[in-house]
Amino acid sequence: MSFRARLRLFFVLIVIVPMLSVAIVLFRLISDNETGKADAGLNANVMAARSLFLEATRRSDGAVQGVGSDRALADALLRGDLPRARERARQLLASRGIERIALSRGTKVVFDVGRHDAVAPGRRDLSGFSGRRLGLLEASTTRAAEYARLARRVTGMEIVVGSGGRVLADTLPADRQAPPLPEPGQAEHLQAGDGSYRGATFLAAGFVGRPVEVGVLAPDTERSTNITDARLLAGGILLGFLVLALTFALAVSRSLQAQIGAFLQAARRLGAGDFATNVPTPGRDEFAELGEEFNKMSRQLAEHIQSLDRQRERLEQSMRRIGESFASNLDRDALLEIVVRAAVDGVEAQGGRACVRPADTGPLEEHARAGTLNGIGDAVRAAESEVLASGVGGEAEVEGAYALAHPLHGADGTGVVLGLVSVARRGREFSSTERELFGYLAAQAAVSIENVGLHETVQRQAVTDELTGLFNHRRFQEAMESEAERARRFSQDLGLVMLDIDDFKKVNDTYGHQQGDMVLAEVARILRESSREIDAPARYGGEELAVVLPQTDLEGAYNLAERVRSGIAGLELPLPDRNGTLRVTASLGVAALPHGEGEPRDLLARADAALYEAKRSGKNKVVRAG
Repeated sequence: MSFRARLRLFFVLIVIVPMLSVAIVLFRLISDNETGKADAGLNANVMAARSLFLEATRRSDGAVQGVGSDRALADALLRGDLPRARERARQLLASRGIERIALSRGTKVVFDVGRHDAVAPGRRDLSGFSGRRLGLLEASTTRAAEYARLARRVTGMEIVVGSGGRVLADTLPADRQAPPLPEPGQAEHLQAGDGSYRGATFLAAGFVGRPVEVGVLAPDTERSTNITDARLLAGGILLGFLVLALTFALAVSRSLQAQIGAFLQAARRLGAGDFATNVPTPGRDEFAELGEEFNKMSRQLAEHIQSLDRQRERLEQSMRRIGESFASNLDRDALLEIVVRAAVDGVEAQGGRACVRPADTGPLEEHARAGTLNGIGDAVRAAESEVLASGVGGEAEVEGAYALAHPLHGADGTGVVLGLVSVARRGREFSSTERELFGYLAAQAAVSIENVGLHETVQRQAVTDELTGLFNHRRFQEAMESEAERARRFSQDLGLVMLDIDDFKKVNDTYGHQQGDMVLAEVARILRESSREIDAPARYGGEELAVVLPQTDLEGAYNLAERVRSGIAGLELPLPDRNGTLRVTASLGVAALPHGEGEPRDLLARADAALYEAKRSGKNKVVRAG
């Protein structure tokens, strides 16, 4: 092959091919740049539309507070009269300028009245006087069409509002049907009739748990025009450079070979990861400029790789700091959620979960999940089974899905598995560094879960009498104060029963303190089993017990006291030598604060006086306070 032919071949390979590559990359960058600018403007308008939606929600908050405070509606709900509650809600629609009112309990809709195209609801939890939850009340003052028109005026873009796959309102021309909206957080090209748009979506809370999708659509013609113009300009510049290169090809043939050799060497070094050596750029011709751009690209790549290394190092340090913070966290569910999220992010997993035992011998229950387990669930279960069998960290692979699992051991050294943390992903095995980091996080999480258990035990012991299992004296005083305040606020009755075991000192002196403790424990059991869930049975001191009775009048307190007295009188406790049984009785005094009127100390004094009146009048009886 002649030198001219080789020169032409080299020219094609070194100049034309790179220029075509640059053109392709440049055209793509132009497209990405214009799309990025368009999306930035679109996102700004999405934020504006979101702010308008939040403003509508705040207006609805005021409406729902008013509805929730409506006495007629509250009375109907407390009585369980749902038709009356629904009718009252309809009346409130017209009288308060509200578009829609709904009440739900979990996934069940109690009632839902008004326009079903209303959006931006305010919310309020409704509860009865006893603390029983009546449901979630939602109300809205804004229709979807009103919001869409307002957002159209503010943003200058077309608005589509939908929910559950149905379009509630849009501002598109009448001859254009609203297109399916993109996933939230993504901007996509949309086609509505003969109109081309760039659209983005955000999700907002709707009625009864159904999210509302709001789409913001910007005309796409300006972006397409800008891309075409910029590509023509870039193409013209590249074409001019090519013509110039062809013109001077013969004149620079000798220097071309040396320059090409230098570029080839630099490219090879760059491919091998050597970013330190620059391409020589003598003169001021196009090759010198190309060399400068090449060197600039090399420096940028080197800086980018260094930045990635620093980010990875910071990420590992952050993961370790998070792990160290786990040991002081006392919120079990929040802790497990942080553990799973940190583990999934730290090892770049597809999803993960945390399972713990509610008791030492109970089954594992899932308490937290991050990401998705679709397609990797079998691998997760296989890894967890291996951990439960071995008691140490394990991994598994099922049909291309890789999973890691690690046990959460207690700090008592028994090896009992308190729970598991598992992560998984498809297509790529976990590295040794990722396994080490995952194990570290799981170990720190185990310490935190142990701390949570200890904290809960300490909290329980702080308010519980160890012998009887009832509230201690301090908790009794707190219950008296809080229930008296509640009774006063809501004008409710409050009852109190004071109990003293008859001749308890004689039991201790005759049969010993262990027998006395048994008597106390059994009497406490009778009192506890006779009490309601809202009552507060307590050991007042020595052989004296008491129970605070919210929402209970004097007659109700007397009836409970009589049941307790009868239950105690029926006890037959075995004697220490197992020869015979011991029967005990108790004297009880009852008192009440009608409509919460009075002070807790007066209630206690009257119940105590009634108790000692029962003692003086023969014991084994219940006496009402006068």
